Amino acid sequence: MNRWNIKKVLLTIVLIHCATVYTKAQANQSIQERALAGAWQGTLAVGGASLRIVFHFVAAPQGGYKATFDSPDQGAFGISTDTVIVQDTTIRVLIKAIAGEFKGTRSANADSISGTWSQGGVQLPLVVRSTSSVQEAPKRPQEPKKPYPYIELEVTFHNLKAGVTLAGTLTFPSQGGPFPAVILITGSGPQDRDESVFGHKPFLVFSDYLTRRGIAVLRYDDRGTGKSTGSFKSGTSRDFADDAGAAVAFLKTRKEVRSGKIGIVGHSEGGIIAPLLAAESKDVAFIVMMAGTGVPGDEIIYKQAVLIALAAGATEEQVKQQQSQRKKFFAVLKSGKDTTATAAELRRLMKAEMDSTMQSNPQAAEAAIDAQIGQLNSLWFRHFLIYDPRPALMKVRCPVLAINGEKDLQVSPKQNLPEIEAALRAGKNKDFTVQEIPGLNHLFQTASTGAPSEYGKIEETISPTALKMIADWILERSR
Repeated sequence: MNRWNIKKVLLTIVLIHCATVYTKAQANQSIQERALAGAWQGTLAVGGASLRIVFHFVAAPQGGYKATFDSPDQGAFGISTDTVIVQDTTIRVLIKAIAGEFKGTRSANADSISGTWSQGGVQLPLVVRSTSSVQEAPKRPQEPKKPYPYIELEVTFHNLKAGVTLAGTLTFPSQGGPFPAVILITGSGPQDRDESVFGHKPFLVFSDYLTRRGIAVLRYDDRGTGKSTGSFKSGTSRDFADDAGAAVAFLKTRKEVRSGKIGIVGHSEGGIIAPLLAAESKDVAFIVMMAGTGVPGDEIIYKQAVLIALAAGATEEQVKQQQSQRKKFFAVLKSGKDTTATAAELRRLMKAEMDSTMQSNPQAAEAAIDAQIGQLNSLWFRHFLIYDPRPALMKVRCPVLAINGEKDLQVSPKQNLPEIEAALRAGKNKDFTVQEIPGLNHLFQTASTGAPSEYGKIEETISPTALKMIADWILERSR
């Protein structure tokens, strides 16, 4: 849910959402003779976390090199780069789509390349060393393998209000019907229909499990993502609720679906969208909030930032300093000024907060500030910051299942579940279940600490306990 921590956010974009186009680069022959081809591994220190990076250089037949890279700790492997440039002792790897670059030097016959990873104005030291021991992609044992024992269809539907076409996958049992149905709504950020993250495909696993239990499932690419049209960055949770409403209308036209038994399962931001739509539409028969929120966005971010920072080893003093900065920035964002005036005020504050390292590199500092302002001053973030989900929850009349993992550091169960329950009770909802599930993190994996750095390392995609709980609850209310 947190788009504020620019270093962590931008790095995640680098490691997960990269372009896949190669371009040729001519290499210096002496470097080629020193065998750049092969695997080179190093470690980035990001916000208290350590992330391994592995570059795989391959000599191109026409001369030069091309490369892919892995982030084993985030479960990301085989990510394509755009350009590899080798000139004398300098080696550069470029990823144009996210303005990312690794630039380093390698002395004759050395087994290391010393340099800097740069992206969005953030510069981090990175030394990679030649290695013959490279970690394989982690196992994802829950991912289903084709052929599936049910029907799978590629579908499209339309949000006429926004002029958006959403593309997705509809699955339903091959025998019987019509079936109760659910629509899966992803968390924050542009997500594909599988909610792919850290090498996991949670919605693929979830869809497979529910369909095998006799429930039809629709999952779709967010607007502007995958095969869906439109612009993601110009939307807010309110707009995404309209997309979900279009999904409900589409399922009502399908003969395989029981039109009176269409529900929504929303994860993270999807847990905001589900009650928002259910409060407005009688066509929503039930909702499941997986790590949904019960307080305004600024409170979510303050709590999230503290929990993640402490888990990463930050001191109490560092946490207090970061929170002080956030409060200043958020006060500007909530002041009601237009985006131009807000950007100017944020820039003034950020320059005043710059440390000596950033001040010594004005160009990098300006790039970092521009990137951070772009995140904070976005339409989505400004809406999320002030949106209070409780009024919508008080209007929800359909059955509600609200669950959080005990070890969720992104959406704290202690902060949110009591508020969700109180809002549903105040609205006199007659059928709701609010539960904290022991041992699970924000992705509903069985976790040790709950820190985001664990997500890609855990083989489990979704806890079987959570899967069964949700399916049993849906089927009980679909009789």
